[in-house]
This record gives sequence, structure tokens and C-alpha cells, in this order.
Amino acid sequence: MGAGVVQQNVTRWVRPGIRALSAYTVPDATGLIKLDAMENPYRWPEPLIDEWLARLRELHLNRYPDPHSRQLATTLRGVMGVPDSAAVMLGNGSDELIQIIAQTLAGPSRLLLAPEPGFVMYRMIAACAGMAYQGVPLKRDFSLDLPAMLEAIEQHQPAVIFLAYPNNPTGNLFDERQIGRIIKAAPGLVVLDEAYHAFAQASFMDRLTEYDNLLVMRTLSKLGLAGLRLGLLAGAEAWINEFNKVRLPYNINTLTQASADFILQHHEVLDEQTARIRADRDKLLDDLRAIEGITPYPSRANFILFRTDSGRGERVFSALLGKGVLIKNLGAASGVLADHLRVTVGTPEENRIFVRALLDSCQVNNE
Repeated sequence: MGAGVVQQNVTRWVRPGIRALSAYTVPDATGLIKLDAMENPYRWPEPLIDEWLARLRELHLNRYPDPHSRQLATTLRGVMGVPDSAAVMLGNGSDELIQIIAQTLAGPSRLLLAPEPGFVMYRMIAACAGMAYQGVPLKRDFSLDLPAMLEAIEQHQPAVIFLAYPNNPTGNLFDERQIGRIIKAAPGLVVLDEAYHAFAQASFMDRLTEYDNLLVMRTLSKLGLAGLRLGLLAGAEAWINEFNKVRLPYNINTLTQASADFILQHHEVLDEQTARIRADRDKLLDDLRAIEGITPYPSRANFILFRTDSGRGERVFSALLGKGVLIKNLGAASGVLADHLRVTVGTPEENRIFVRALLDSCQVNNE
């Protein structure tokens, strides 16, 4: 069968909405200082790693994992402060939870709504699930445009609204009173995506009992468990029961369940690391403010968004890459994120190397 015939079959059978998408790509970071993916840069202490490995030796990988992750769910409820009246469901990262929500709610004329710029997976997963998507632009300072949001809600009657809290890629926390207005105005669900809650030290988790259409979603990836892929969704039991019908069985594997439960029993280690990252974030922000041609934005996450002088974003990104530092290039040819770059807070040494490389790159570009 020739390539032409294969392409004809692809065109015939793959949904047009899928063919129109571009796959989510992850750049190769081999040999680079990796500051592009909001990862915790710290490993566990060696004695803790030894204890963890001993726990893994006791596992029976010839058996399927607990389909409900009961032990891990109980541990997570305590660590995450989930209200007793709320139900929880675990996912293979928050991406799977977003996908489950979209698949459950998808249907003719069903729509997913979110502020923009925001997490790119909201739009992508909506398309994959067959849902319409509506983005609502943020204000110039990246705060919520509440009148525009309320107008969009009234016009489009979204089945679900996603609000990242703090927002990615901008790093800011939306006004909690405005979020309350949105929840009350929403005809369907509102999902607070609290992927960076440990760095923001702000949450709607304790307000789940106030709203019957509110869900809170979290991930452990930013806490240092990115390799495990584990997310949590909390909300009213009636909603979680429906989502569980869509969730594939055994979606949280045995190694993830055991490893996450183990380190959460020692969550003070993760708490110390996140406190260190918050302090380093504030220092990095001060360092960026001192560089001519760079405008950083305040952040409540573990990353910082910054703008370069007009037309220099791509050149600065490439110059950093040439110096062995990988960050995220958010700039398009136009739009609110043109010439914007995002850097993850690394170790003090990684941050120092990045700032030095950025300073050199800006000086070269200014010559």
C-alpha cells in the first residue's frame, strides 16, 4: 500500500478536528539545564530513596493495581485537605482528569470555556473530545476580564469552565471574589486547576462545600513527582461517580500508588523543597528586574514569565539554548505573548547560570 493510499485513508477516517491539531511536542533536553517544564529540581535525600526502594521490593507487579487507589486516596485526602464531604478521583496526571471531564460532558453544542492565555491542554483536549472551545482574553495585566467572562458565560452556556489558579503561563492568581462570581454564574461545572497550589499558598479546596458545581483539581508533578504522573480531582460525589464511569480501570499503576503514598507519608520533605523554591523564585524575580530589556511578571507559581524588548524574544531564546539553557518560548508572530519567555525556578546554581546567560544574551542583542 503506497503512502498516497494511506494518506487517503487517514483523511477519510480521522476526524477533521483531530487532523487540524498539532501534536503536543516536548523538546529534547539532553545535556541542557532544563528550565522549561515547571519541574521541582530537587531529588529526595538518599536515606529516603533507600527506604522507598525497600518498599518497592515488596510489590507484586504480576497483579493488577488497586483500581480505586484506596490507600493513596486516603493519604492524599489528608495531605491535600480535602473536605470530608467531598469525593476524590485520581488520574494519570491532571491531563487525564481534564480529558475525563471533557469526555463525560461532551455532546452536540457542548462547550468548554477558559481564559486566555491559559493552559494549552484545555483547548486541545476539548477538540479531541469533540467539544467546542471558547477562549476569553485576559486583561493586559493578565487579570480576569470579569465582564467579558460573564458575557461569554451568558452567550455560550458552557458545560465546563476551567480556571487555572495560579494561571499558567502567566503565574498570577485570579481575584477570588471574581472567581466566586463566575462559579455562581456558570450553568455547568467550574474546575479550579490548582497545579501550583503549593507555591501559591492559596486554594479553593476548603470552599468545595459552598458550591455544588465546583471541582478542585491538583497534580503532584510540580511537587517533585512529575515522573509518576498523578493528579487528583475533588468535588461532589454525584459528579465524581459519573466521571468514574469514563475513567479507565487501573489507571494508576502499582508503582505510582506505592511511591506517591510513600513520599506523602514524608510530605515534610516536599514542603521544605517547595518553601526553598518559593524563596528562590523571589530572588530570581529580583535578578530579572535588574536586567535591562527584560520585564518579568510577579508569580505565585514555580516559574516566571518575562517579556523581552520587541522582536527579541526568539533571539534571546536561541542565545540561551546556545549556552545550554532550555526555557519555554511562548512568543508567536503576534498576540499578547509575543516576545514572552517562561523560566522554571531551578536550583540556586541553575538560576545563577540562567541569569548570567540571559544577561549575556541581552547584551549581545543590544550591540
